[in-house]
Amino acid sequence: MLGWILRRLKKPGISWAMAGAVSLLVGILAISAISYLYFNSKDLGGQVIEVQVTTGDTFGAVADRLVKEGVVSNRWSLILPARLLKVDRKLRSGIYVFTGQNSARSVLDKLNQGDVKLTEVTIPEGMPIWKVAATLQTRLLLDSAALMQLNLDRPFLDSLEIPYLEGHLFPETYAFDPGVSLRSVVREMVQMFKQKTDSLWATQTATGLNKYQTLTLASIIEAETPLASERTRVASVYLNRLRIGMTLDADPTVIYGLGGLDRPLLRDDLDSVTIYNTYRIAGLPPTPINSPGLASVLAAMNPDGSDYLFFVADGTGGHIFSRTNEEHNMARRRARLNQPR
Repeated sequence: MLGWILRRLKKPGISWAMAGAVSLLVGILAISAISYLYFNSKDLGGQVIEVQVTTGDTFGAVADRLVKEGVVSNRWSLILPARLLKVDRKLRSGIYVFTGQNSARSVLDKLNQGDVKLTEVTIPEGMPIWKVAATLQTRLLLDSAALMQLNLDRPFLDSLEIPYLEGHLFPETYAFDPGVSLRSVVREMVQMFKQKTDSLWATQTATGLNKYQTLTLASIIEAETPLASERTRVASVYLNRLRIGMTLDADPTVIYGLGGLDRPLLRDDLDSVTIYNTYRIAGLPPTPINSPGLASVLAAMNPDGSDYLFFVADGTGGHIFSRTNEEHNMARRRARLNQPR
C-alpha cells in the first residue's frame, strides 16, 4: 500500500509540497499503527503458552513463532521495536512462558530480560553423590560421570574451600537456568551448604568432633532414622561408641562403601573390605555418606546425652535403644516379631 502511494506521488502534476505532506501523513499513520500494536494487549486468560527459543534462532523466526502460538497478533509490532531497542541482537535461549495480558512491549521486555522458565531440581536429605549426579542428569541433562570426576578435581575443590563434595551438596529445591553448567550447579549447592551451616561451626565444641567429622556423623544419622525424635539419640549412640573405641557398626556406611545396594544388606556384606566398613574399621568413615539435612547436623552437634550403645529397627519405622549387648539381643528378638511376614 505504501509503495503504491509513493508511486502515485511521482506522477506529473503532484507538487513536491503535496508529496511531502502525503508522505508525512503516511509515516504518521504507519507509526501510529505500529505504536497501537506495540502497546495493545492480547488477553490469553488462563491459557499458558510456552515458546522455545533455541541457539541460532533469528529474531524474525522467534517473532513468527510468537504470532503462530497466539501470543501477539502482528510480527512487525515486534520486529521494528526490537531493532530500535537492539533486543534482536541478544536473544537468550530457553523456554519463555506467556499467560494473561501480553503486548508486544511486554513480550519484548521478557525477551530482553532473558526471563526463561527455570528448571526445579530437588535434592532430598540423605541423597548420596551418585544419586545427586543421576538427578542432575535427568533434570538438567548434565553428565553424571562429570560430577563424580569433580569430586576428584583438587583445584576445583580448593576453589570451593572444601575437601570433597559428598556432604556439601546441600539438600534443597533449586531453580536453575536451562543450559547451566555443572560447575555452576555445584557451586550453588556448596554455597547453600555454607549459608546454612557456617554460623554453626563456631559453637562446635561439646562433642569433640571437628566440622568434617560432625558432617560425617550427621550423614550417618540421616541414613539411620527418618524420625526427628530419634536423631539426637542416634547421635549419642555413635558418640558413645567413638568415646570408648568401639566400632560404629553402621549398616549405611557398609552400603555406601559397596556403591549402594538395590537389595537388603546381607551378613556377608559386613565383611566387605572397603574404607567405609565401620564393622571392620573403628572410628568415623573418611567422608560423609550422603547430603545430610540441617536437622541431622544439629543432632550430631547436640546429642541427647544418653548412655545407649546399641539400637535396632523395631519394624514400625522407629528403633529400640539398648545399653548392653544382652539388652540389644533381646531387642533384636522383639524387633523380629514386628517384621512383616
